[in-house]
Amino acid sequence: MMRSWENRSDTAVMDEPLYAAYLATTRLDHPGLDEIIEAGPAAFDDAITACLAPLAAGIAVSYQKHMAHHLLPDTDRSWIGGLRNVLLLRDPQRVFASYTKVRESVTLNDIGVPQQLELAEHCELIVDSDDFLTDPAGYQREICRRLDVPFDPAMLTWPSGRRGSDGVWARHWYSTVEASTSFGPPPTDPPAALPPHLAPIADEAVAIYQELRANRLTV
Repeated sequence: MMRSWENRSDTAVMDEPLYAAYLATTRLDHPGLDEIIEAGPAAFDDAITACLAPLAAGIAVSYQKHMAHHLLPDTDRSWIGGLRNVLLLRDPQRVFASYTKVRESVTLNDIGVPQQLELAEHCELIVDSDDFLTDPAGYQREICRRLDVPFDPAMLTWPSGRRGSDGVWARHWYSTVEASTSFGPPPTDPPAALPPHLAPIADEAVAIYQELRANRLTV
């Protein structure tokens, strides 16, 4: 989705602007921990200020890719309402399978599912990624319409490779994104089997996901 929006000529993207502050506060063992914190901003106040900064000349849209789990319990939320917010859902069983390829230890909060339930109150739209991938053009048109942004066909294809806007964590997480040139089809294979100790967490995550999904956008 970030690649799609960045391919617009009027849009600047921000890649997980709260990530460094999240790691500086939690010191969780993420790949590239120290490098990410050093890249900053490592304080939440500074990161939020950057999110709300005036746009550069010629830029009409700031597309910010946020991860729900980057919001810690005491992180300021008052600024969120000043933005136009869309919650993008993904089957948590697939999130767990992807996440554990990089970090073996994972909790419900690590993948942001409880935080998504909270954030839903601030979001104008909830979009399920599997739905979106069945009709990217239709969904992007409707998302743009709902957000009062003109649809641009450039949002449907983009050149492969890395971007200067990618976070320093890209080499750990973005191999599939870097190889992409468009939206692919929704997954048809079942989610990979999870270790037994993750089953109870996954069940709880799926219950929250289904609750959120009941209010999703359909086109």
